[in-house]
Amino acid sequence: SSGACVPEMLTLSLLVTFAACNAPPVPLDDIIIEKTFVPEQCVRPVKVGDFVRYHYIGMFPDGKTFDSSYDRGSTYNVFVGKKQLIEGMDKALVGMCVNQRSLVKIPPQLAYGKRGYGDIIPPDSILHFDVLLLDVWNPEDGVQINSYHKPSTCSRKVEVSDFVRYHYNGTLLDGTLFDSSHTRMRTYDTYVGIGWLIAGMDQGLLGMCVGERRIITMPPSLGYGENGDGSDIPGQASLVFDVVLLDLHNPRDGIAVTNQVVPESCTRKTVAGDFVRYHYNGSLLDGTFFDSSYSRNRTYDTYVGQGYVIPGMDEGLIGVCVGERRTITIPPHLAYGEEGTGSKIPGSAVLVFDIHIVDFHNPSDRTEVTITLKPDECEKQSKKGDFVKYHYNASLMDGSPVDSTHNYGKTYNIVLGANQVVPGMEDGLMDMCVGEKRHLVIPPHLAYGERGVLDEVPGSAVMVFDIELVDMEEGLPEGYMFIWKDEVTPDLFSEMDKDKNEQVEPSEFTDYIMQQVNDEKGRLAPGFDPYRIIDNMFSNQDRNGDGKITEAEFKLKADESVSHDEL
Repeated sequence: SSGACVPEMLTLSLLVTFAACNAPPVPLDDIIIEKTFVPEQCVRPVKVGDFVRYHYIGMFPDGKTFDSSYDRGSTYNVFVGKKQLIEGMDKALVGMCVNQRSLVKIPPQLAYGKRGYGDIIPPDSILHFDVLLLDVWNPEDGVQINSYHKPSTCSRKVEVSDFVRYHYNGTLLDGTLFDSSHTRMRTYDTYVGIGWLIAGMDQGLLGMCVGERRIITMPPSLGYGENGDGSDIPGQASLVFDVVLLDLHNPRDGIAVTNQVVPESCTRKTVAGDFVRYHYNGSLLDGTFFDSSYSRNRTYDTYVGQGYVIPGMDEGLIGVCVGERRTITIPPHLAYGEEGTGSKIPGSAVLVFDIHIVDFHNPSDRTEVTITLKPDECEKQSKKGDFVKYHYNASLMDGSPVDSTHNYGKTYNIVLGANQVVPGMEDGLMDMCVGEKRHLVIPPHLAYGERGVLDEVPGSAVMVFDIELVDMEEGLPEGYMFIWKDEVTPDLFSEMDKDKNEQVEPSEFTDYIMQQVNDEKGRLAPGFDPYRIIDNMFSNQDRNGDGKITEAEFKLKADESVSHDEL
C-alpha cells in the first residue's frame, strides 16, 4: 500500500510489478527544470548572447555534491548560448530571471557524455544543478533609466559640467546593497559629465530635476568592469542606483531672482550703502528649511552692497522697494561655498531665500516732509520755542501701526527746539501752519535709533507720521524763559521784597512773578512747568546759594554778560 518496491511472494500477478521495480531508470531525453523560487517581478529574462553571473551547486542524483560556486566564494560568470557551458546548462539558463532559483536535471548527452570529466564526473552521468541567477546583461546594453518620481515643476535639468548633490542607494542587480550615501548622512557631491563619476552615473544623472527620483541601471562596462571595485562590487556586475537629486548648480551661475511681488507705488529702490530691514525664510534647493527671521520675531537688519552679508544676498537686495517680496536663489560660490556652515547648510549648497523688504534708509537721509493739506490762510508759522499742539498717527514703513493721539482723545503738546521729541519730528513740525497736515518719513538716526522702543518700535526702524497742527502758542525769544510785556519798574527789587527785610525769599519771588503773569505784564515760556521755571530763575539770582536774594545779587538779564534763563 505504500507504493514502494519491496520483495514479494512471486505470484503470477506480481511478476509484472517486480519486473518494473528492478528495471533500469528511463534515460532523459532533455533537461528538466524545476523552478524552486520565482521572483515577483522579472524585468529581464536571460536570452542567448547575454552575460550572466550565477551561483550553483552541482550534484549527482544521489545528492552527492561534486562542485559548488559557493565553496569558491564567487559567482560563475559566462556568456549564454556561446558554447562556453555544457549544452544542458546553456539551455537551462535561457529564460531565467534574476533571483530565480531552479533545480536543473541534465542528461549525460547534454553534459559530459560517455567521456565524463576526469575523476570528478563519471561517464554517462546525469547531473543535477541548484542554480541561483544573480545578474544578467548584454554587451549591447546602455544605461537604463526609470524615473519613478518627478516634481511638479522643473525649471532646470542637469547638464554636462553642472555640479550636483544627491543621495543614493547602490545595489547589485539581485538587490544586494553595496553602498549608500544615506548611511553616511551626507550627499554625494560632484560634477557631472566630465569624468568624475563612473560612465553610467555620468550618463544617468543627465536631465534630472531637483527632487526627481530615478533608478539608474548600468552594465559593468559602464560601472566597475571586469575587476569590480576590489571590495563590495564583484567583477562583471551590473549596478543599480536609486538616486534622489537634491541640488544643482553650475560654476558659471549668478543669482536668480523670481516670484517678485512689487508694490504699486515704489518711489525709491535700494542702492549700495543703504541700510535694509527684511524678513526671510531660508531653505535648500530641495525645500529643506534651515533658517527664518520670522521664527526669531525680528527682521534681519544690515547694510547692503558693502560686504556685510553673503555676496549673493548683497546683490539680491539691490534695487528692491519697501514692501517688495522676491525669491533669491544663490549658488554656493556666492553663498557659503564648499564648506557650508556645519549642521544647517551643507557644503556646495544652493540657497533659496524668500525675502520681504520691511524698510530701508540711508545714513545720509533727512526727514522727508510731504504737505498733504495746507490751509488757505496762514498768519504764523511754527518756529523754535513755540508751544505746539498736534495730532499724529505713527506707523512703520510696512504700515504696521505704532501709536496715535486719537486713541487718547487729546493732542500731543511740545515746545519746539526743546528736545521733547525725536529730531525728525522737530524738523517736521517747523514752519507749519495751524490746520496744516503733513506726512513725515523719518530715518532711524533721527527717530528711535538702533535700539528702538521696547515692544513698540523695532531697532533701526524708519518711522512714518501723519501729523496735523491743531494749535500753537508763540514762544519766547531764544534764551529767555520769562519776558516783560511792559517797561520794567525801576523798583523791581523793592516790589518783590514784600516784608522789606532787604532780601527776597523764594515765596516772595514766586508770588511776584506769578502775579505779573496773571496781570499780563509778563510771560513765562509756554509748554513748561511755570514753577520749575521760576525756581530756576530764583536759583540764577541767588548768586551765593544761601536761599535768598539780596539787592546786590539781583540783576536783569539785559545787564548780564553771560546768558541765563532769568529775568
